[in-house]
Amino acid sequence: MSPVIDSALAGCLAFAHRLPTREPLPPGRHALGLFPERDALLVVPQGVAPRRPTPLVVLFHGGGGSAAKILPMLEAHAEARGFLLLAPQSLFPTWDIVIAGNGPDRERLDAALAAVAGRFLLDPTRLAFAGHSDGGSYTLSLGLTNGHLATHLIVSSAGFLSVQVQQGAPRIFLSHGMRDEQIPIDRSARTHAALLRRAGYDLTYVEYDGPHAYDPAVVAQAVEFFLAEPAG
Repeated sequence: MSPVIDSALAGCLAFAHRLPTREPLPPGRHALGLFPERDALLVVPQGVAPRRPTPLVVLFHGGGGSAAKILPMLEAHAEARGFLLLAPQSLFPTWDIVIAGNGPDRERLDAALAAVAGRFLLDPTRLAFAGHSDGGSYTLSLGLTNGHLATHLIVSSAGFLSVQVQQGAPRIFLSHGMRDEQIPIDRSARTHAALLRRAGYDLTYVEYDGPHAYDPAVVAQAVEFFLAEPAG
């Protein structure tokens, strides 16, 4: 008899889409007030109709980073294109899965998603996980585990993926700098791309001439990927 994997320990989120019951937040950056330290931040662009389905991107920071440091990767795009941008923060210097396994950061993400859904009607066909470096690894790992929820994954310079349970079929935008000395591309993105293609995922793979840093032009391409109407 095969051992039963605890879904929470495997990284499965408990969040489910729901109708909002609280007043929406006004445009701007907002701390959600969920945690006394390293609270989640939400960017609300101008013109969001809170009771109409709105796309959401959940953006994960890199190791030793913070919401404030990673928000510039996508904040201007959120404001220009009208999607909500949620930036949770790891409890420790990087995400729990990088240190030891799924734990408090999954719980904190569930709480942040519920808080956003309590104020805005989220579009279930446009909910992306995104991240750079350790945040990219967290995006890829958590996104494949929760592909019934995350419709798109925007993965920048990820070092690894760790998946015990696969759900759904998220579309994936995977990018990596060819001059990345911190996480060399041969042992990361190129390996990940081959695995994802073999598994049958819808993958867009981009290599660019750069170091261990996201490229603004590639990020813009990823935003188009996220917001594009499905083919056919």
